[in-house]
Amino acid sequence: MKVMSVDPFTLEIIKNGLVVANEEMFWAFARTAKSPVIYEVYDFAVGMTDAEGNLVAQAPGVPAFSGVLDFAAREVLEKWGDEIYPGDVFVSNVPYNSGTHLNDVTLIMPMFYKDELIGLVLNKGHWSEVGGMAFGSWNPNATEIYQEGLQLPCVKLYEEGKPNKSVVDIILENSRLPDYTYGDMEAQAASMRVAAKRVKNLIEKYGLENVKLAMKKILEDGEKYARFRLKELPKGEFEAEDYIDAAIAGTDEPLYVRAKITITDEKFIVDFTGSAEQVMSPINSPFPATVSGVREVYMAIMDPHAYPTGGFFKPLEIIAPEGTVFHPIKPAPTSTDWEGIAFATDLVWRALAPHVPDKLTAGHFLSIIATIVGGINDKTGEPFAIVEPQPGGWGAGYDMDGTSCLVACGDGETYIASTEVYERNFPILVERYMVNTKDGVGHGKFRGGFGVIRDYRILNSQALVTIQVGRHDFPPWSVDGGLSGPGNKVIIYKDGNAQEVRRISAEVFKRGDLVSIRTSGGGGWGDPLERDPKLVLEDYRNELITLDVAEKIYGVVIDPEKIEINWEATEELRKNLRQERG
Repeated sequence: MKVMSVDPFTLEIIKNGLVVANEEMFWAFARTAKSPVIYEVYDFAVGMTDAEGNLVAQAPGVPAFSGVLDFAAREVLEKWGDEIYPGDVFVSNVPYNSGTHLNDVTLIMPMFYKDELIGLVLNKGHWSEVGGMAFGSWNPNATEIYQEGLQLPCVKLYEEGKPNKSVVDIILENSRLPDYTYGDMEAQAASMRVAAKRVKNLIEKYGLENVKLAMKKILEDGEKYARFRLKELPKGEFEAEDYIDAAIAGTDEPLYVRAKITITDEKFIVDFTGSAEQVMSPINSPFPATVSGVREVYMAIMDPHAYPTGGFFKPLEIIAPEGTVFHPIKPAPTSTDWEGIAFATDLVWRALAPHVPDKLTAGHFLSIIATIVGGINDKTGEPFAIVEPQPGGWGAGYDMDGTSCLVACGDGETYIASTEVYERNFPILVERYMVNTKDGVGHGKFRGGFGVIRDYRILNSQALVTIQVGRHDFPPWSVDGGLSGPGNKVIIYKDGNAQEVRRISAEVFKRGDLVSIRTSGGGGWGDPLERDPKLVLEDYRNELITLDVAEKIYGVVIDPEKIEINWEATEELRKNLRQERG
């Protein structure tokens, strides 16, 4: 049936009403949640589907979450069928069918109007604790999912409006932070009721059939627009390969991954065949998360401002054989799945960046470098935990320097929590938080953005720290003669000794110990000797580079007393460097 039985102006009003309902749900959750990872970092995503599980609206949220919401909706429809009733709320976090890792818990609420199912509301948020063998639940040393926490296989959290006390009790009994877990869970459910109420208001104002037609029109318009944008992309096959270097705990063995992208007038196909088998390490990316990772870069290439709907994603086809790192099966662990998800995004990015330079930059620091610092507060006797991603440097574009101090692609809309909030509430000191000029960036005609140095000093008698680092041995890639970024690293200081680490899992730190996180700068674009000397001088003035870097990398001679370019010496030096470099 063609959707034209209602005037286009009314349809637009309803479409935007659905989007606004999701935005209101987003902010309701952010303002009422218990955990800083929600109310400060915004580590969650919300959305809405039609009655068949097709995504029709969502608010900005974590990209790695946003792309799996329709999987969660279809999981409810397939598992529960005719046993879905008004007032039900389902809870799901098992990664293989609809998820990411166990901490990312999805609540799904069916929307009814006069006993007719009209759609589903979804809210996927990071719960700080769901049990498992390590504080904070995600654990770089896990070898199977059973070590990572409580699994909630799409069960009813509310039944016809009433809490399922048995399920709630099981959830809280398995959490080291039950107050935080309960507070976040209730805030999640309450925010979804706000969205459902707004949709009900739309129905009462414009009529049920018109709202259903608007949903259908959203999907039709999304697909039509995607086909239009697809025709503008370069056609053919494009390939990229790389290594995940945050793979198997206890070894330094990297994991080979590859992707082949085929673009036609009708299809955007991403094939991960040939990538490594799943591993007994939690970097495996569940297939829904792999799809979500690809959807990120698909949006960037097609139109980052388009509505992300089931229709817009219709031309996208993703192939990842079962049992591989991009499509693991039980009991593969997934608690640090962002390492795998990020490469699902980055392989497509890397393959296409040279061909769509107006859409994509050189490689960025990529790894989430997620950090947990937690324990029991000596002063209050209460548990505390910070759970957050770290920002870093993004790659240069073909006509601009990279962005500094921005979270990685998979974390998209998340923020960096306030230092003051942490220091006020928790027994830690953020001793240093600065632009990482020490390790530098990928240089080029346009240089990458800078990462950060962030130091946590423990003020408690002890705290447990968990971190995993990727993009260490295989740093951010460059384009067209640029230089790679330096790579990410973490240095820990305990008992006066410094040690560089790749992963630590619930390791005990004592009062005075320090964790220093140093994220990488992004990759460069173009020959560094083609960089405008004035930009080199500006970087020197801003203390982003040294005189040594200016001369040896960029061939620019700067008078340090006058802080100006020696143009004659620069011309001669660049000439010599070009001959040396061939």
